[in-house]
Amino acid sequence: MDFSSARWRKSSRSNNQGECVEVADGLGGVVGVRDSKDPAGPVLAVAPASWSAFVAAAKAGTLTS
Repeated sequence: MDFSSARWRKSSRSNNQGECVEVADGLGGVVGVRDSKDPAGPVLAVAPASWSAFVAAAKAGTLTS
């Protein structure tokens, strides 16, 4: 998938210490996720429903390893 025209954003809770991910949505069926320290690096393409579930679990504190 071509992410060259994606509009990337960081979390509003980002503390500018360089350990963030960036997210791009509105890409026609996928959410792009990348390392903010390597914007030219690889991008994960995630289904929107899966991304929503991940964000909800992170907010709820229910993620486990």
